[in-house]
Amino acid sequence: MTTKSLRTGGGFSVRYEPRAAISVLALTVLTLAVGVVLIGSGDFPIAPADVVATLLGDGTAVQEFAVMDLRLPRVLVAVFVGAALGIGGAVFQSISRNPLGSPDVIGFGQGASVGALLVIVLFQGSSTAAAGGAIVGALVTGTAIYLLAWKRGVHGYRLVLVGIGAAAMLTAVIHYLLTKANLVDATRATVWMTGSLDGRDWDHFWPLLAVSCLLVPLVLGHGRALRMLEMGDDAAYALGVKVERTRVVLMGSAVLLVAVATAAAGPIVFVSLSAPQLARRLTRSPGPNLAASALMGSALLLVADWLATNAFGDRQLPVGVVTGVLGGCYLLWLLVTERKAGRI
Repeated sequence: MTTKSLRTGGGFSVRYEPRAAISVLALTVLTLAVGVVLIGSGDFPIAPADVVATLLGDGTAVQEFAVMDLRLPRVLVAVFVGAALGIGGAVFQSISRNPLGSPDVIGFGQGASVGALLVIVLFQGSSTAAAGGAIVGALVTGTAIYLLAWKRGVHGYRLVLVGIGAAAMLTAVIHYLLTKANLVDATRATVWMTGSLDGRDWDHFWPLLAVSCLLVPLVLGHGRALRMLEMGDDAAYALGVKVERTRVVLMGSAVLLVAVATAAAGPIVFVSLSAPQLARRLTRSPGPNLAASALMGSALLLVADWLATNAFGDRQLPVGVVTGVLGGCYLLWLLVTERKAGRI
């Protein structure tokens, strides 16, 4: 790993890692490119050049309708959902110091599903109400896991173990609720739990944008403290970090980001597990790599959505199915790698 210093006016200098900076730039370009290709895909194909021209206000009326009203909101929701999941995964993997310390492994996705199912099955709530139930369910689950994992602080393996146990119990609750639902509600619940970007419009995007604009800068602002937390509580205390306050702020922000992402697109699995790990391998940089993780999450979800809509002919799949298959393969590879390294 190479670190360089960039001197600015006033005698200040900023340290940066060239490989990490190049990786963030490459992921940004990849995200934009895949987004343009995805906007142009569908029953009414549009060339990438025409997509760019339409986004700049130089398209035909039909192209403007297809791009601005139908496809752009879906792509933007995918970008922000992927970024939220990537950041949430990076925060929890750093706090737990465990690559398996991911929101979809330690129960937050299951908690969101329980919240949404309660609204759908017990109250026959609308899609908006189900999204609100998902947020409440994830927040309650996050609070419960934090309290159960507390013992003179929250330590990594305890957090992961408590989360896995909570995920198992919440999965049982999900199955129970499905058995009590009527056919229509059970179908709605199953479709929601699969995770999909179908039908996403500007109404799904604006709340996601508002929460991201509030929480992403907050998490990025705590990036240095999060990097110190990876060295252990004692080292972080010695370096002046308010450990418990920082941990609560970061975990609360990450849980809310994952909850809002889940409310917008359903529980899309394995993005929050794989995005931070892939980002770290790409940048070869220690620490949480928050910006790279966010962009990696966006790129992964866009690629998965393109595969879901274009790789199987006329049969389109929910994006959650594709991320589940790809993420499951990655999880198996990660478990084998960690076992060979003697870490599990």
